[in-house]
Amino acid sequence: MSDEPAALDPIAVTVRGSGPEVLLVHGGASSATTWAGLEPLGSRWTLKVVHRRGYPPSPPPPRGRQDFEVDAADLAPLLDGRPHVIAHSYGALGALIAATQRPEQVRSLTLIEPALSLDPKDPEVARFKEMGDAVLRHGLGTDPAILREFLQIAGAQVGDGPLSAEVVRGVLRAQGSRSPGQADPALDVLRDAGLPTLVVSGDHTPAVERMCDAACEALDATRVVVPGASHFVASAPGFADLLEEFLVSAG
Repeated sequence: MSDEPAALDPIAVTVRGSGPEVLLVHGGASSATTWAGLEPLGSRWTLKVVHRRGYPPSPPPPRGRQDFEVDAADLAPLLDGRPHVIAHSYGALGALIAATQRPEQVRSLTLIEPALSLDPKDPEVARFKEMGDAVLRHGLGTDPAILREFLQIAGAQVGDGPLSAEVVRGVLRAQGSRSPGQADPALDVLRDAGLPTLVVSGDHTPAVERMCDAACEALDATRVVVPGASHFVASAPGFADLLEEFLVSAG
């Protein structure tokens, strides 16, 4: 009996537009929510929209558990066309790992509020990581105040009343996921390769800003802040134009 893991069905990728290839990797929210605001780019770029495992129409993840290493394995073959890679939040972990494995196959890299905790001694970052890990462990059983605070930072529509069905589904899908704190992508590989990299945040939470600052320094990246849409920076005013300028400059 073989000890090799069973082959997984491939994930779904939606393709639209025409022009140079751009690979879009969402995080904890759906691709539709994450990339709202980038539709105009389809007239000049081929947008290849990834649906991570557990997000229809892709199959569920192994054992029902989100895992950035599995994401990286799914993304690696999608680099064959040497695309510009744009990744958000948890999805940035798998994208980074895949890029470190094939840096020559990535034309440029844009990280939007990546879930990287590179400075665990920063008290704001440490607290945010603890909140996230609590939600991943306990789901809807997380302390209500912590759950709501984390969800608000993550861009969920959370008021004073009961959580919406959509938010509940998101929490249940995230529960049991592998902690971002376990990710250790070889960022020096990307830095030493001279890969054009952009790190973007939305100026809504100090911890996230500091995480992005640290990622920028580690990658020797360009750093920009685009407020107006909280965690879903892609829909912030001016972001699409800024992104396109970066893509063009990266060649």
